[in-house]
Amino acid sequence: MTQAQPRADARITLILGGARSGKSRLAEQLAQKRDGRLVYIATAEAWDDEMRTRIAEHKARRNDRWHNIEAPVAVAEVLQALPPETGAVLVDCLTLWLSNLMHAGRDLAAETAGLLTALNAARFPVLLVSNEVGLGIVPDNKLARDFRDAQGRLNQAVAAAADHAIFMAAGLPLVLK
Repeated sequence: MTQAQPRADARITLILGGARSGKSRLAEQLAQKRDGRLVYIATAEAWDDEMRTRIAEHKARRNDRWHNIEAPVAVAEVLQALPPETGAVLVDCLTLWLSNLMHAGRDLAAETAGLLTALNAARFPVLLVSNEVGLGIVPDNKLARDFRDAQGRLNQAVAAAADHAIFMAAGLPLVLK
């Protein structure tokens, strides 16, 4: 049986996986197969040296075709403001976006609905990176369980809207949809 390969031609692509599974690298490779200007919507905030190092590593991999936009919570708004001739957009990552929303006390259902509206209206390809956080043990505190559950709901909603969904493990892609 032949395994389906990741496609660069989908309008909305969700790439899921664990930490350091190769999600971002695959998303960047798929986006670079598109013509035109590439936009990287970064949701991470550099609160400490370790996160600053991670952000620097990601930036170092990207060439001058990429335009970086930092949007810790305003992902939908940025998507809606981009011109239709944008080559492709990479949102990295939904997990940090969700964490930022929760920290800010935002309405997660409304923010998810806004993101889905922006994705459906986008006239350019969008690739979204997200962590699969529900494969481990049940967290021992309510906040962590709430986050895990919210991430699962967000991933399901985006996967339903996506044309293409990929699960990454150990740098290997498994096409889900």
